[in-house]
Amino acid sequence: MPISANNFTVEDLLRSPDLASSTLGSPDRWPKALLTVVKLMVDSQFPMFVAWGPNLAFLYNDQYSRIMGNKHPAAFGQPFSEVWWEIWSEISPIVDKALAGEATFHENMPLVIERNGFPEHAWFTFCYSPLRISDDEVGGMFCTVTETTVHVLSERRNAFQLKLSDSLASIADPAGVVTTAIRILGEEVNVSRVLFSEINEIERTFLIRQDWTQAGVSSIAGFYRQLDDFESDIIVELSHGRAVLVDDVAKDPRLRHQAATYSRAGIQAFIAIPLVKSGKLRIVLQLHQSQPYHWTEIDLQLAQDMAERSWSAVEHARAQAELRAERDQSRHIFDSMTEGFAIVDADWRILRINAAGLRISRTSSAQVADRNFWSIWPGLSQDSLEACHGGVMLHRQPVNCEQHFALGDEHPSIIELRMYPVPEGGVAIFFRDVTQRKRIIEKLKETDQRKDEFLAMLAHELRNPLAPISAAAELLQSRQIDASEIQQTSEVISRQVNHMTSLVDDLMDVSRVTRGLITLADDMLDVESIVSAAVEQVRPLVDARRHQIQVLVPPSQLWVRGDLKRLVQVLSNLLNNAAKYTPEGGNIRVSARAEDSEVVFVVSDNGIGMPPELIPSAFELFTQAKRSSDRSPGGLGIGLALVKRLVELHGGNVSAESPASGKGSEFTIRLPGVVPNVREASPAVDVSKAPNGSSTLKVLIVDDNVDAAVMLAMLLEAAGHSVSVEHSSEKALERAETERPDVCLLDIGLPDMDGNELARQLRKRSGTACSTLIAVTGYGQDKDREKTAAAGFAHHLVKPVNVPELMTLLSELSQQP
Repeated sequence: MPISANNFTVEDLLRSPDLASSTLGSPDRWPKALLTVVKLMVDSQFPMFVAWGPNLAFLYNDQYSRIMGNKHPAAFGQPFSEVWWEIWSEISPIVDKALAGEATFHENMPLVIERNGFPEHAWFTFCYSPLRISDDEVGGMFCTVTETTVHVLSERRNAFQLKLSDSLASIADPAGVVTTAIRILGEEVNVSRVLFSEINEIERTFLIRQDWTQAGVSSIAGFYRQLDDFESDIIVELSHGRAVLVDDVAKDPRLRHQAATYSRAGIQAFIAIPLVKSGKLRIVLQLHQSQPYHWTEIDLQLAQDMAERSWSAVEHARAQAELRAERDQSRHIFDSMTEGFAIVDADWRILRINAAGLRISRTSSAQVADRNFWSIWPGLSQDSLEACHGGVMLHRQPVNCEQHFALGDEHPSIIELRMYPVPEGGVAIFFRDVTQRKRIIEKLKETDQRKDEFLAMLAHELRNPLAPISAAAELLQSRQIDASEIQQTSEVISRQVNHMTSLVDDLMDVSRVTRGLITLADDMLDVESIVSAAVEQVRPLVDARRHQIQVLVPPSQLWVRGDLKRLVQVLSNLLNNAAKYTPEGGNIRVSARAEDSEVVFVVSDNGIGMPPELIPSAFELFTQAKRSSDRSPGGLGIGLALVKRLVELHGGNVSAESPASGKGSEFTIRLPGVVPNVREASPAVDVSKAPNGSSTLKVLIVDDNVDAAVMLAMLLEAAGHSVSVEHSSEKALERAETERPDVCLLDIGLPDMDGNELARQLRKRSGTACSTLIAVTGYGQDKDREKTAAAGFAHHLVKPVNVPELMTLLSELSQQP
């Protein structure tokens, strides 16, 4: 049972009946080894203890009892694990080693013990040794121990003072002094929050100027209150320069009216350290804990050290700051300028240079201080600068000039200098690097020139097809012409409309691609099918210009992933260029091969080629070589830019080569190659013909462009369909209600109700709910198609309508049940 007597010596406890009735029994029945070590322990002037038997009964001497605190004397004879329960998880492995026969030594081991009713940090140097009954049997363990808490904390305090002094020594900013000091203190003492507060006793105000917090603890910096809001007992103590320690906010009678306020701020324990100067409370330093905590003497000492040293450092920093403000006021503009500024004397010795000047000239202050200008920058044009400098010195008038300035292997920079005379007889130089500005200006000029050339080309390319279309219209109006002439005129108009459509499509494509507005398919594609489709697209132009085209694709299949339509577009663009820019009867070659993990496409020709200066910008928008006034062979200069972007979107790259003008060109495309899964391979394209037979459909055309609507109606009537035409949405709804059309061709940009809304209205009405709705519009982007599909359209055709496509669609619709 525990011994409960007070003020007993260990010898008293050894004679106690309570001990005789414990698991150890009476000392006269103890083993000799235990008796020997206990006698040695009792007589020793050093703290010692013995733990013996299966329960490790705990015996100690009078010197060790001082370490025990209020655990003594009840701990005497109790199990070791119960005596020091709070640290048992830390020391039990060491105990196990001793019981296994291994002695261990530990120096300044930190432990958190509860010997005075609260947790406290303590440090110990000790040795655990086995206590043997015989050579083969260990009956317990023996320990000699010294508490080193005072020594450790003294060293800790000295180290803290040194660290604090070293950290604050180089800080010139008062706020920076406080920030650093409260952080170091908070980390050293391991508190939840440290506050640095300023007190104005005249105005009776309290301001938390700065704070430091542990992670997860909220800051209360900026908190402003009247001193009278605090408990008067606390303020009185602080005003007299006495520290206030509160271990538990909820239990401290001085905070009977403020406990809830402190709790809401997460404060359960605190130290408040006052700093009184000239009889006035100036600063209060506070340490907070988020749980009740017993503050130790070392906590108080560290906080007091920090408060005094921080205040001294703050006062010193403030005095230095005032001196610097006076000294630097005249240099503020000089140092804050974004352009370089320097002063040189009559002999070109550098008297002063600002930070921007050092940056621009790629030098440091140590390199230029009090040195001659020409020894630092010998590469500058001395004659030009000497002339400017001499002019300022002689005439005392400002001079402006520009200099090309190069350092080592760097490209020359263009430096703009403005020189002014100064009263001391030297020259003030303002200078800035205008290289980037000059490049931007040149780039803008180049872009502006390309824009003008593009607009000229666009006007030309649009006028070209308009001329034959206009002539054909005049011919049809001027006189009676026979069927063959009508057929020929119709073919001219059709070709020129297709050409204009192609131009508009190219412009829309490059706009969508460069803005990232297209979505690519990710199909497994056979390279041979891509090449074949591209060659087929350009075959009419190749044949018309009597070119020979050679196609080289290996017999073994090559595969890539991507969008078939776009990859065909890439190759056909290159082949189309080769056909256009090669004189008639030329040779064009397109090949594909595997190279490492890539598939390489090459398109080459023996045409006009490209000058070397054009190749680096060949893939930029609107880039073209110089052409004659007739601007043949045409084009807008956007095809290669489109090619480059589409290839890059497929994870590849494209390059161009040309030996010289007149020597032909070669374009190389590299795409990632893939090995297909059989199930992934792209299926064969169904090229079966459209149905041959068709029946008459009732068609409603709605378009506010009267000419467009009438011409489309004439085409459909000629194909045998029954056609009605309206030019407004309201009338179209009335007409549809009575005629119940099979198909409605609706323009989207109608004035009174747009085509999408008209479609929704038609879908709601019983007479047209099942009609096929076809959008006919100039809007052809993906988002436009999404809108029409959402409105109820089954198909989306872009103006000018591809007539064969429309006829095929109507033929298919006419055969549906």
